[in-house]
Amino acid sequence: MKRKINVWLLAFLVAALLPGCQRNSSGSLEEEQTANSDTVNLTVWGAEEDEELLRQIIDGFQAEYSGQADFLITYKPESESSCTNALMADLEQGADVFAFADDQLNTLVAAGALEPIENASSVKESNLPEAVLAASVNNTLYALPLTADNGYFLYYNKQYFTENDITSFDKMLDIAAENGKKVSMEWSSGWYVYSLFGNTGLTVGLNDDGITNYCTWNSTDGDIKGTDVAQAMTNIAEHPGFISTDDAGFLEGVKNGTIIAGINGVWNSVAVEEAWGNGFGAAKLPSYTCGGQEIQMASFSGYKLIGVNAYSEHREWAAKLAEWITNEENQKLRFRIRGQGPSNIYAAASEEVQNAPAITALLEQSEFSCLQRIGGNFWDPVAAFTENILAGNPSGQSLQEQLDTMAEGIIAP
Repeated sequence: MKRKINVWLLAFLVAALLPGCQRNSSGSLEEEQTANSDTVNLTVWGAEEDEELLRQIIDGFQAEYSGQADFLITYKPESESSCTNALMADLEQGADVFAFADDQLNTLVAAGALEPIENASSVKESNLPEAVLAASVNNTLYALPLTADNGYFLYYNKQYFTENDITSFDKMLDIAAENGKKVSMEWSSGWYVYSLFGNTGLTVGLNDDGITNYCTWNSTDGDIKGTDVAQAMTNIAEHPGFISTDDAGFLEGVKNGTIIAGINGVWNSVAVEEAWGNGFGAAKLPSYTCGGQEIQMASFSGYKLIGVNAYSEHREWAAKLAEWITNEENQKLRFRIRGQGPSNIYAAASEEVQNAPAITALLEQSEFSCLQRIGGNFWDPVAAFTENILAGNPSGQSLQEQLDTMAEGIIAP
């Protein structure tokens, strides 16, 4: 599932730093104005961590359009990763403008929550092609690209690894074990586990119905079979230099010195650099030994988008606000305040973005990444499979049986 780097992608990765998933919380930011029948009431959903940023952006919007309308704009924290579920609970009363992860686009379009973007040509011209693709269904643009950096790569501490060492996951595990340390990767999430299957010829993805999946991860044919990957995972899980841990565990290990390398995302770049100082390093994912071959690890890539609720009472103003949030200057502001990588090609090409420490790693890994287009039945079967591998296979099932069970769960209707 390789993808070539196009010319604009080179301008992009260019991007760096950011939390891939946010958490819900209570509280809201509201511009206090006297409401009346002519007031334009708009509700904006965004990540809790974006409150300060959105305060500035909303203030700027109201200053820009001062005199054209009386605004009452309310910000409420809502996770980009679960935005669709919240919106579907009451679409007509949902936010007018909302941030969401690109893998939710098909669901929102099918539910009628989004309508085609009216000025699609200008949006396409000013944003990275991959970001535009992520915001489109059947070549029709339904949302505005906001960020272009939701992926993962390798962090490593230069005090322990050379540039040659980091090309091999196996070599890194050996070095970590020799030093009583760990290399981390989260296997409880299929998002990361995909990296081990994604470049082997074994496939997984969304069917044309937009709901169910196809999966050949249990295939017994081809140069690399499903059992080859499963055996490689078993070997990694048993290695004393490996640890499977979530985001919080990764950061804790980096800070206390037990983790000296790990596969993670740009949202933790600042924290990792603060912990390692001059030892901070970032690179594309390494290769790993599978079926007697060296397989380059793959990755999912992701984008954050801004949607305009099709049921908004003030849809025209909601669309203007969405355009304002995603314009070049505000994407630069987002990078400065939140470290999030721009999808806007001009913001992405700015010197401040290009000097971000994770750019090189994201750029290198982009050749081996693809958009995440997966139905909901993917996650739990993969988690159950990796849990058994990490536990040393207490069930006693053969690797093929475990793969078959996982694949059956993934493709279930």
